[in-house]
Amino acid sequence: MSNQYNDTMKILLLEDDTVLAESLQEYLEMEGYQVDTVAYGEEVYERTFEKQYDLYILDVNVPDINGLEVLKALKDAEDHTPAIYISAMTDIKTITKGFEIGAIDYMKKPFDPEELLVRISHHLGTKEESISYGEILYDPSNGKVKQNDMCFYLSEIQRRMFERLLQGMGHIVSSEELMSYMEKPSPNALRVTIAKLKKKLGIEIKNIRGQGYTLETV
Repeated sequence: MSNQYNDTMKILLLEDDTVLAESLQEYLEMEGYQVDTVAYGEEVYERTFEKQYDLYILDVNVPDINGLEVLKALKDAEDHTPAIYISAMTDIKTITKGFEIGAIDYMKKPFDPEELLVRISHHLGTKEESISYGEILYDPSNGKVKQNDMCFYLSEIQRRMFERLLQGMGHIVSSEELMSYMEKPSPNALRVTIAKLKKKLGIEIKNIRGQGYTLETV
C-alpha cells in the first residue's frame, strides 16, 4: 500500500520502546515516508524547533513528559500539525483527553502497522490543492503557509478566518460570520485576531466600518 503524497510527508514518532520505534520507522519508510524517532517528550520540542513535520505519532506513556502534555504544549504554541496517539492505555478518560487536546486518532497497542498506515491514509491521504495568494502558498488541509521560503502554521481560528476571506476575496465578510469561528467572540477580540493574522501573513485586510472585513484581490 502507498499513499498519494508520501514522498514529501515527514513524520515525527515519539516512542520509548526501541524495538517498536525501529519497526514502525522501517515500515513507514518502506512506504516512502520520512520518519524521525525520539524516545523522550522533551526531544519532540527540540526536533519541531529545528524541522517542520506533516504528522506526529505520539505514545502517551513515555519518560519525562507524556504524549498528552507534549501535544498540549505544541497546540498552545500554535503548532497545529495533525497528531495520532498510540498507547496501551485504553481508559476512556485518557482517550477523551487525547481528542480534546486535538489528536485526530487514537490507536491501542498492540496494533498491526498496516492499520496505522490505513489510518494515516484515511486522515491525510486526500490532500487539498494549495491556494496561492500573492507570495503566499496556503494548504487548507493543515493550515500550513509557505512564504518567501519560510513555512509556518496558522492557528485553527486564523485558518478558518483566512479561508473565509479567501473565499470571499474582493467582497465583505461580515464581522458576525468571522466572530462565529471564535470561542469567546467580541468585536475587540475579532480586531485583535485580524491584526495578528495581518501581521503573520503580511497582508492587508480592510475593515469596512459597521460591516466586516475584506481581502483585496491580488
